[in-house]
Amino acid sequence: MAVRNVSSGNTIKEAIVKETPSAKIDVMELDLSSMASVRKFASEFNSSNLPLNILINNAGIMAAPFALSQDGLELQFATNHIGHFLLTNLLLEKMKSTSRTSDIEGRIVNVASDAHKITYSEGIRFDNINSPTGYKSYLAYGQTKLANILHANELSRRLKEEEANLTANSIHPGVIMTNIFRYQNPFLSAAFGAIAKFGTKTIEQGAATTCYVALSPQVKGITGKYFKDNNVCTPSSKALDQEMAEKLWNFSMNIISA
Repeated sequence: MAVRNVSSGNTIKEAIVKETPSAKIDVMELDLSSMASVRKFASEFNSSNLPLNILINNAGIMAAPFALSQDGLELQFATNHIGHFLLTNLLLEKMKSTSRTSDIEGRIVNVASDAHKITYSEGIRFDNINSPTGYKSYLAYGQTKLANILHANELSRRLKEEEANLTANSIHPGVIMTNIFRYQNPFLSAAFGAIAKFGTKTIEQGAATTCYVALSPQVKGITGKYFKDNNVCTPSSKALDQEMAEKLWNFSMNIISA
């Protein structure tokens, strides 16, 4: 478990072990908004001699007020996309070697959202990614979810070219009442919470599609797809834009290489 708050992570670990005594869990610190933290985590994990079959890129913040990360990146883009992009990049060789050694397909799952459809008109603001001018918190969140899908699609294409025994997919978990809503106006959050009881998922239901894509034999060999409610579905036209996916890949590589 790669977690920002180690104390909370250890509490969850204890709960899991209590329910499933045979579970073997390590809790390691990882702050996706910091490239230094991502590099430190990846270095420690790669030195651990542990295999890596499945990587679930699940961290995220939603509709936060404009702020910059310690790396000078817009905070939502830094946390929701660049952190995952860098983490995946640093763990990819470990995943490839694990799949070769075990002869088991490795799987990368990006937790995106149907909110990718609600983004800026150009999709990704490549020329103004860190600018407060024109920043809209919900559109900036949608931009990062679009980036999650484009990242998985382009990674999938590259892995297929290499004939690596790895898949990369993205998923929509549904609307789940977690603390991801912590940046919202408290009155709006309360109103949404009251309405959402009739249309949201429990945490377990919300995790179902992630687990299905990560574990089910039925998705063996399926890659570069977007899943919702355990089914492949069609994302927005921007999410299927291969040129934008490649541009985002190169843009992200320049950021993490700077």
